[in-house]
Amino acid sequence: MPVIVLEARDFTNPLFLVRTLEVLSSCTAFSLVASMEHNLNNSPDWDKFRIFCMFTWCFFFVVTFLIHIISIIQFHSLIPISWKNLTMMVALLGALMSLSSFVVFPWRVMDHTTVSARAVAAAVASGLTFLAYVFESCVLRTQAHEQRGYISSLPGFLKIIQLWGGLQMIPLILSISKLQTGPDWQRWVPYVSYGVCVFISLVTLVVILGDFAGRCLLPFDRFLAAFSLIGVLLYMLATVICLTKILQMSGTESKQNYPNMVIVETVVSSITLLAYTVDLAFSIKLLCDRSHM
Repeated sequence: MPVIVLEARDFTNPLFLVRTLEVLSSCTAFSLVASMEHNLNNSPDWDKFRIFCMFTWCFFFVVTFLIHIISIIQFHSLIPISWKNLTMMVALLGALMSLSSFVVFPWRVMDHTTVSARAVAAAVASGLTFLAYVFESCVLRTQAHEQRGYISSLPGFLKIIQLWGGLQMIPLILSISKLQTGPDWQRWVPYVSYGVCVFISLVTLVVILGDFAGRCLLPFDRFLAAFSLIGVLLYMLATVICLTKILQMSGTESKQNYPNMVIVETVVSSITLLAYTVDLAFSIKLLCDRSHM
């Protein structure tokens, strides 16, 4: 059992301060939105995006609070996971998800006809949460090399972007599915592609966090290259279908929120495709370097 020794400087540490801000701002955001019964958007899909924002704030509030407490009492050595990868993953994914909530909440959840002080305060709190996670990731990135894990590298950051892109599709496809009038294959092919890629991203991160790479039957870098190739192919297919849906939009669909949703889906899909493509290039370069050793 580790001995807990707290000093005054521990409470002025940048990580302590920024994690405290993350906990307070995320708690403020979901508390304000939970107390709002009015001054919310009346569009048919607003509830899906409200759930998405609430889940983001609540989930990262709980995870960050646990990390904060474990760091204070210095029990992270007892947890059978890679602590340096876990903290960096939460910081990066928290920054991206908080940014999404900061954009989605004013766009799809807030009532644009009536200005609410609580809604504005919730949006500001979400923005502060995003900035706090960005600052934490920068602090972790500047630590000594031996204190940084795989997630702190560029390939690790790309894998966080891949997971983020798949998570953004959940509220989007739930909203688009009720508005789309095209063939069924245009609906289900992207959905299956997103689901497979999210599953692959989760498996990859679990292996990294659990330090299970050495237990794989094949070298883990080959698995990463194969996963990146699958992601490139699936997201390329999904992006092409999204562009096709934009070109085939009917007049009825254009009068609804369908065009905006499809455009956002296309942008997020393109960003995720770019992340998979760059990640595949890194994986191929790593395999080539090891083959020449």
